[in-house]
Amino acid sequence: MLIALAVAAIVQAATFSDVAPVRAQPLVGSITRPAVAALRGRTTAPAPVSSEIVPPGRQSVRVPILMYHYIRVNPDPRDKVGFNLSVTPADFTQQMDWLAQHGYHPVDFDDLRGYLMGHANLPSRPVVLTFDDGYRDMYTTAFPVLRAHGFKAVSYVVSGFVGSPSSVTVDQVQQMNANGIEIGAHTVSHADLTRISPAERHREVFDSKASLEALLGHPVLDFCYPSGRVDDAVVREVEAAGFETATTTQPGVLHSAGDRFTWTRVRVGGGEPLDQFVANLGQSEPTEVVQQPRPRLTPDRGGLRQLPVTFPLRPPPAALAEAPATTELIP
Repeated sequence: MLIALAVAAIVQAATFSDVAPVRAQPLVGSITRPAVAALRGRTTAPAPVSSEIVPPGRQSVRVPILMYHYIRVNPDPRDKVGFNLSVTPADFTQQMDWLAQHGYHPVDFDDLRGYLMGHANLPSRPVVLTFDDGYRDMYTTAFPVLRAHGFKAVSYVVSGFVGSPSSVTVDQVQQMNANGIEIGAHTVSHADLTRISPAERHREVFDSKASLEALLGHPVLDFCYPSGRVDDAVVREVEAAGFETATTTQPGVLHSAGDRFTWTRVRVGGGEPLDQFVANLGQSEPTEVVQQPRPRLTPDRGGLRQLPVTFPLRPPPAALAEAPATTELIP
């Protein structure tokens, strides 16, 4: 009996000695167990999460599109126009802090288009942050604050000014484009499109789009009218160039697919107190609480990334049928 037990112990020891030790592998970032299982060829159903969304199906939606220019301390106290266009870095940071603390979710025009065309939801309290003219402080001052908050934004760039002393450089435009900042067009030279010849208007609109697309390597779909100057001929030119939206300087927060070439905005002025900034956001769009699956992850060179989402660029016929007649807008 003792001999049999001894033989069994020897066999068991030999068996376990043949098993290679298993080393714990470090996780990439904060990969969850379902993601690790997927990497190993197994699948598990992702646990649902509760979230607030603007549900689909609304023909118009309240989304404040904030309009910034300079993010700086105005260098000339006598320049009243410059002061009104200049939000100080301290005020801008305070505004972004407030948005983050109160549950606002910055989105870009791809997101807003996707919703109005019926292909996506919007998060609760959506807001679009736009920056006109492509000033250098968009990159040096605003961009770091936006990244620190994890915020998307839109930078309307005057293509002919890129690389000038007060404007963003080619490298800066490309860096922003790769890191959550959508690049929109703002003409070649910031011309008043309502006061130039048809040939000049065509060049300002078409060439700005072509120049930025060559710089970025992808379509540029959103346009901003310099100084908000627009009439029917300008709208037709912008649409013919292949843009999908355009913004004005007219005040308002309600948008639809039908009026996407004359979307209104909320101006953020220099010296504006925080309570005024908050009041200008207006009433939030009503939301619903839904159960959604967690985003599916896929391996990507040893790491993980979310699957990209793209949307068709044309609204449904019903939305187009609601488009109002365009009227001239004066800033």
